Amino acid sequence: MAGGLSTGARFMGGFFEVTGVNHRYLVVIDDERYNLGSWSRVSGLGVTWQVCEYRAGDSNDVFSYVGTPNYSRIRLSRAVCFDSQVVQEWLCQQARRYRPLSGSIQLVDSLGLKIVGWELKHFFPVGWSVSELDPSRAGVAVETLELAHTGFLDDDVSFSL
Repeated sequence: MAGGLSTGARFMGGFFEVTGVNHRYLVVIDDERYNLGSWSRVSGLGVTWQVCEYRAGDSNDVFSYVGTPNYSRIRLSRAVCFDSQVVQEWLCQQARRYRPLSGSIQLVDSLGLKIVGWELKHFFPVGWSVSELDPSRAGVAVETLELAHTGFLDDDVSFSL
């Protein structure tokens, strides 16, 4: 373990292959027709909580407690590929008949082994774009998909005080 990052190595054909270097993100949803494939970049996997304060009566004591979680929108990016057609089909289906889905974003290593995953609840597309295409400049067309969701933490647990 170096610098807090764990990597694994295995001997393969006279060379050591280091796993954990080429990470990808797989987006799998509960409707198999629309598994959105592999993405090279994900941002927005975050959560913040409101801080609620309460002061009882004429007391100067202020009590703070955690409030409702707020989840960031998730942005996925990758080079345009064959899976981009699946995304287009899913966007068309969502535009015709909105249907929130659940699924997961999984961080996988170069062998396709899951390192960690986030189970998304009630997610739907809120934006999609392809980078500017300019034939006079060399470059890769990049697609970006933005998702809104209601959470990835198992925070539906009820408890009593």
